[in-house]
Amino acid sequence: MTEPVIGSLRVDGATLHYEVRGQGPLLLLIPGGTGGAAAFDGIADALAADHTVVAYDPRGIGSSALDDAEAEQRVSVHADDALRLLDRLSPGEPARVFGASSGAITALHLLTAHPDRVERVVAHEPPVVEVLPDAPEHRAFLARVQDVLRTRGLLPAMAVFAAGLKDGDDTAASKAEPETESQAVPEAGSKGGAQAEPEAGSKAETEAGPELPPQAAARAERTRADLPYFLGRIVPAFMAYTPDVPRLEALSDRLVLAAGQDSRGELPHRTAAFLAERLGVDLRHFPGGHVGSTTHPAEFGELLRKTLHA
Repeated sequence: MTEPVIGSLRVDGATLHYEVRGQGPLLLLIPGGTGGAAAFDGIADALAADHTVVAYDPRGIGSSALDDAEAEQRVSVHADDALRLLDRLSPGEPARVFGASSGAITALHLLTAHPDRVERVVAHEPPVVEVLPDAPEHRAFLARVQDVLRTRGLLPAMAVFAAGLKDGDDTAASKAEPETESQAVPEAGSKGGAQAEPEAGSKAETEAGPELPPQAAARAERTRADLPYFLGRIVPAFMAYTPDVPRLEALSDRLVLAAGQDSRGELPHRTAAFLAERLGVDLRHFPGGHVGSTTHPAEFGELLRKTLHA
């Protein structure tokens, strides 16, 4: 893996950590969950063959420290952070953007708010549940996650969250009850757990190995440390977000909605498919599931490169 050039950018309320690889048109990678820039380690080098690839830790995640740890989080503020990175690193040219999960929600807002700065957006499984006809049920599910977080703590809340996203059903979520930490908290050192999002709790992403390499162990520790912030502040703010569908429709020639081949039936796949139908665009399927960029990096990266150039 190529060692990236590390940078930091002061924004309102935070200092962003970012990593740069390669040369060419700028490609901004916006992660979901708690994986930060490291979530894209498996695909960044290949994409850097013909792009300047920029990955970063969203505010409050990893090395992107908040001034106020209790600050309310908003999609618009996170999109403004992405804009500031584009202004610094690609001031004269519109950029290409890939966003995963909550990062895909950031990318959608960036496109609608600043279309002059974005040439193409690939949004992989944005969990925009407010576009769904049964949105009230998902609001109730998210309220239950927050109630469990307040009354019973992180591990039970993570289990409810993971089960609800896996099945898109609050009934299934209500049955989730972790017995151990590894059942509720994904392993950042494993390929599947780098983003610590909807697939958390699946067999491929839990079961932390006892002898992780030092770098992987450090990533695992950072992921675990960021989970309360992610579940308590990012999830409720981002999954309450309603995208500007008419605006996205007008800009649909710049937007690719993507989903995992293996995540059909799960809530983030459903939202991506429903939004694609609303916009009258095809849904592009990528290898793997919700975190396919970490479980199938070679295939995922190659398809992403082709999609960006299409």
